Amino acid sequence: MAEPTHLDPDEGNVEGGVGVTALMVAAARAIETHRHDSLARDVYAEHFVLAAPASAHWPVRIQQAPDGDANPLWGRFARYFGLRTRVLDDFLLRSVRTGGARQVVLLGAGLDARAFRLDWPPGCVVFEIDREGVLAFKHKVLDGLSATPKAARVPLPIDLRADWTGALADAGFDTDAPSVWLAEGLLFYLPAATETYLIDRVDRLSTERSALAFEVKLEKDLMEYRDSPLYTSTTHQVGIDLLNLFDREPRPDSAGDLASRGWSTSVRTPFDFTRLHGRGPLPEQNDALAGNRWVFANKPRP
Repeated sequence: MAEPTHLDPDEGNVEGGVGVTALMVAAARAIETHRHDSLARDVYAEHFVLAAPASAHWPVRIQQAPDGDANPLWGRFARYFGLRTRVLDDFLLRSVRTGGARQVVLLGAGLDARAFRLDWPPGCVVFEIDREGVLAFKHKVLDGLSATPKAARVPLPIDLRADWTGALADAGFDTDAPSVWLAEGLLFYLPAATETYLIDRVDRLSTERSALAFEVKLEKDLMEYRDSPLYTSTTHQVGIDLLNLFDREPRPDSAGDLASRGWSTSVRTPFDFTRLHGRGPLPEQNDALAGNRWVFANKPRP
């Protein structure tokens, strides 16, 4: 399968394009961290938000948000990101603790601080793949905090639309050892061909007992939700038009593709986990989260 490119040099940092969404998620994680009933804690998140001119004025506590929890962006949407963080934290730790994997690959790592904040078993290596500008900003903030990772951390400054598989191999990734992969809030920004290529590469690089989690959107027409509170509030409050950032091509059935390759897959709604944890968003009218799905896949022994 040929490597798709479509590189855009203007998207390489947290101050523009998709990079700004990493700051939005960091703000949501900061807000979640300071809640009395927090689902996930990320003590580094607010430092990312405050360090970037684009987000320095954003709230990092729900008390700072206009209308508090009634605010669609910093209330419901931020709580969604907090729930997603918790669910994927649990998935990663479960995979390394019970599945035996010691290689963790964060695809489009953004401002993910999991290498620093999760209690990894001995011997874990966390590979973080993202664009150079994003990782450079991340390193500057973390270095200023004298942050120390809790696992071996290998940042790979490369765009996922370039030859990231070669960079991963050169960095010491072992295709004969189980691995855990995470694509959090990533695939719906990529062209369909790039998503298909990425899933194919993960499959080819993964041996038995490997695992993968990723997020997809199932809407046939994203524009049906253009006037939803989540999208309009994000545009008005932080200047991010998510619908202009999402790729609007028909999406591939990546979960079905993995199942056809022998992976066991589970496709869940975020609302499933809201009910499990007792906190998080529930369905509502004109809901921009209606098509969101979290996919969990495991590659069993042949």
